[in-house]
Amino acid sequence: MDVRRFAQVFGAVYILVGIAGFVLTGFGGFASSTPGGTIVLFDVNPLHNVVHLAVGGAWLASSTRVDTARMVSLVIGAVYLLVGVLGLFLAGDNGLNVLALNQADNVLHLVSGALALFFALSGRRQPASA
Repeated sequence: MDVRRFAQVFGAVYILVGIAGFVLTGFGGFASSTPGGTIVLFDVNPLHNVVHLAVGGAWLASSTRVDTARMVSLVIGAVYLLVGVLGLFLAGDNGLNVLALNQADNVLHLVSGALALFFALSGRRQPASA
């Protein structure tokens, strides 16, 4: 799988998760640390759903060109790794957890971030011109 296909697949998945999240949560408790719903093991609230839609849209939009798919995957991967690490300390029902993250979310964000960085940094590179 190349970075463009990765961006297409993950973009579509994140958009579907965002839509499914809104089916569960509606729009109430927009940034509440108490989840509005749970998809499999993952807690979501409306703000979390908006983030899924935005990330999915960015990945899908970037998937038309290798260079943009690489850059968007690099940025999303770095942010997701940061969110995953911070989430290990902020998960739970507290005022700082505006995305209603739980430990399953944190693991998923770490894995998604690592995969995004892998695809962003791998693949065929053109040798530098002399």
